[in-house]
Amino acid sequence: MMRKEIYITDYNCVTPLGFDVSSNWNALVEGKSGVALHKIIDSHEAFYASMIDSEKLDATFGDHFDETHFTRLEKMFLLSLEPLIKRHSVSEDTAFILSTTKGNISLLKNRSELPEGVYLSALAQKIAGYFGFTKKPIVVSNACVSGVMAIAVAKSMISTGKYKDAFVIAGDELSEFVISGFNSFQAIGNGPCKPYDKNRNGINIGEAAAAVYITSALSGNEKFRFKISGDSAVNDANHISGPSRTGDGLYASIRTAMAEAKVTPEQIDFISAHGTATLYNDEMESIAFSRMNLQLIPLNSMKGYYGHCLGASGLLESIISMESALHSTLIPSKNFEEIGVSEPLNIIRENQHAEIRYILKTASGFGGCNAAVVLEKL
Repeated sequence: MMRKEIYITDYNCVTPLGFDVSSNWNALVEGKSGVALHKIIDSHEAFYASMIDSEKLDATFGDHFDETHFTRLEKMFLLSLEPLIKRHSVSEDTAFILSTTKGNISLLKNRSELPEGVYLSALAQKIAGYFGFTKKPIVVSNACVSGVMAIAVAKSMISTGKYKDAFVIAGDELSEFVISGFNSFQAIGNGPCKPYDKNRNGINIGEAAAAVYITSALSGNEKFRFKISGDSAVNDANHISGPSRTGDGLYASIRTAMAEAKVTPEQIDFISAHGTATLYNDEMESIAFSRMNLQLIPLNSMKGYYGHCLGASGLLESIISMESALHSTLIPSKNFEEIGVSEPLNIIRENQHAEIRYILKTASGFGGCNAAVVLEKL
């Protein structure tokens, strides 16, 4: 039986750099970053993070929706998904997949009981119900690989014939809970993050929402098509928060995804890496890429522009990677100056023209999870 081919044919995003893909792309080409000083917790000093302007979010939301009974995160989700819903129909065979790490975690503040919206299943159902999805929503919440895994889940569900197409959304927001958690690991940097750089000292947390449309049935009217050629997720079970020192999980994920895509290291044109700007993550990635003979492939991390958007990062960065392919332009890894990992990497330092056919997108997260997907521009 011939394997069904699955494609991404549309996408959108809501970030501090803009509320659509074109504004985000233009900002990135100009080298703009959403990372700035923000004060989230009253009892703490301001720190560097990438945060959406709430007033702008509310105003834009009001231009598109009449309802007011949505949380800040839900507004981000709705705005990211609405344009795709307008361009593609939702049928009984359409899947709805939501990717997030914490969802409406802010609802827990000053609450003695769990409000319904804090449950990820309820959050997914609320968004799905608004747009008229009839199938039960699928939630992907696996730390920071959630966005990449959501693509793989959609591909798998459509490949089996269970669904004809799928809308995938991903999002997370800045909250006191998230900031306190990363502070407990002493992982937050005291300035704009510098992935893979010798002088990096930690991450910047970010927030965003992103959405993609995935299908096996092409209409011929698509402006672009990216085949999901291969994917994989592997847990190295190394540590609750520390990655494998030998890069085993990420290496295995990349190897399996590339094997399914039937591509060699030399065929990969660009790597959109995880690149959190923490010592152990960056080092692990450099080892995994080296083991796969990918050290010469142009690579960037988008964390210097968006911060670490948690469950949204993998999907958002996949979208930006596809934009790079459509514009034949590689975006530099912002704030990188001097290599600070043991294995060589071909870090992109400036905007440069490149013909991009095969993209490798990777992600790693707490609990030893690792994921990779190969996207092919057609």
